[in-house]
Amino acid sequence: MRLFGLIGYPLGHSFSASYFNQKFHEEGVDARYLNFPLEQVDEFRNLVDREPDLAGLNVTVPYKQQIIPYLDRLNDTAANIQAVNTITFRRNGDRLLLLGDNTDVIGFRRSLEEHLQTGHREALVLGAGGASRAVLYVLDQLGIPCTLVSRTPGGGRISYGQLDEARIARSTLIINTTPLGMHPRENTFPELPYGAMGPGHLLFDLVYNPEKTAFLAKGEAFGARIVNGYDMLIYQAEASWDIWNAA
Repeated sequence: MRLFGLIGYPLGHSFSASYFNQKFHEEGVDARYLNFPLEQVDEFRNLVDREPDLAGLNVTVPYKQQIIPYLDRLNDTAANIQAVNTITFRRNGDRLLLLGDNTDVIGFRRSLEEHLQTGHREALVLGAGGASRAVLYVLDQLGIPCTLVSRTPGGGRISYGQLDEARIARSTLIINTTPLGMHPRENTFPELPYGAMGPGHLLFDLVYNPEKTAFLAKGEAFGARIVNGYDMLIYQAEASWDIWNAA
């Protein structure tokens, strides 16, 4: 039986295991999917050694960048953005190759394009972690200029304190890549001048649990259209499954 799973820490918020195991059951696939919470990324080597049936892993926060030195090869997308969310185990006798990919790009682009309108010509990306790299990559592909926002400015980033109403008003696409608002911290949200938002704004939150984060609710209260990360999750998961089965 092939084994797949998810690494990151903590993993209590994730329902990847239930999604894939239901998929395996419905499609008659002889496989299982488990959560592997790793408190430190260097625990990855022990996981690989003790689970010889591993065929593929998904990677979530905080290891999308930290996992790269443990891999043998990256595909072009993962190499360009320096973030990995999918690992394929390729075995040939005693030799094992670990291949890194990034399906967040596929998932985010497909989900975003379902909601994108011509008025969304300038974007703000909240957060500077591994997930933001996939978002920035897609926005560049789509030709949408964007500004990266983090707690500390510098290196092409601005801080939340530099976001005034004028910038919010013209940035009609705002994407949250931080864990703010994620269960169990549902009451947290990025500090923005939400009153400058309106019906022309699209707020996209990569968080999918809860369904409507405080970030989305605050934007919706001023007329903004909102999208959570659920569809992106499904699209990136299916893309991971395609990659694992093409190996």
